[in-house]
Amino acid sequence: MTVLEVLQASTEYFRKRNVETPRLNAEHLLAHALGRKRIELYLEFDRPLTEPELAPLRELVRRRGEGEPLQHLLGTVEFCGLVFACDQRAMVPRPETEELVELLMAECRLRAPDLKILDVGTGSGVIALSMAAQLPQATITGVDISEDALGLARENAVRLGLSDRVDFRRGDLLDHFDERFDLIVANLPYIAMNERSSLSREVLRDPEVALFGGEKGDQVIQELILQAPERLSPGGLLALEIGASQADAVIGVLTQKKYKDIQAKTDYSGTPRFVFARYG
Repeated sequence: MTVLEVLQASTEYFRKRNVETPRLNAEHLLAHALGRKRIELYLEFDRPLTEPELAPLRELVRRRGEGEPLQHLLGTVEFCGLVFACDQRAMVPRPETEELVELLMAECRLRAPDLKILDVGTGSGVIALSMAAQLPQATITGVDISEDALGLARENAVRLGLSDRVDFRRGDLLDHFDERFDLIVANLPYIAMNERSSLSREVLRDPEVALFGGEKGDQVIQELILQAPERLSPGGLLALEIGASQADAVIGVLTQKKYKDIQAKTDYSGTPRFVFARYG
């Protein structure tokens, strides 16, 4: 079979198994199996593939057809222009979280360069490390309850040459902190337990601790809102990524707890996905 024939066959296999963007998935996996860039496949459409080249691809295609995330099979994911290691130890980063980092960078550039920043629920470290790469004078800490996720985050710090820029710690929200921060950012679990049946096979491969936020989905977020005032510097910013229907409830709690300058911000699809608020 030629490169083009393999791509066509893999695409059809994925389509039958309800894999989103089947052709794109096929291209990524074939390029990965051949050690090529995806764009290079277009220059080799007529080249016959040998059995040693096809064998590893068959296994990748089978696993993808069973719902294993593409990012896990590739072992990496691009986020804010950086390439991170990605596996089952932490949630696969979502495009919406890149938008959160973009919004935060706009906020941070208006303030002093030596900010103290805390990333709560850091997972694979994508928020903390992306901000560290762009804010060389900031002091950045990442915290997570999962030691597995922290292991991946530390590997990503080494991978990106940022090990000396981010202090990764294990902890449950803000329980083990006594210092104050100019910015606390959090992409915490925000899916309600009763929504499990509506999730894709791929999302269900993420760690449950990174997905489910209690009965209504916002339990962990509300707990952070309660804890944050004691850990924010005067006028410090709390920035949250939330579920699609949670903005009103989250804003209500922030208002009740005397936060100010509360703003809901939409993602590129127009969904109220982020809430920013200041305290003190």
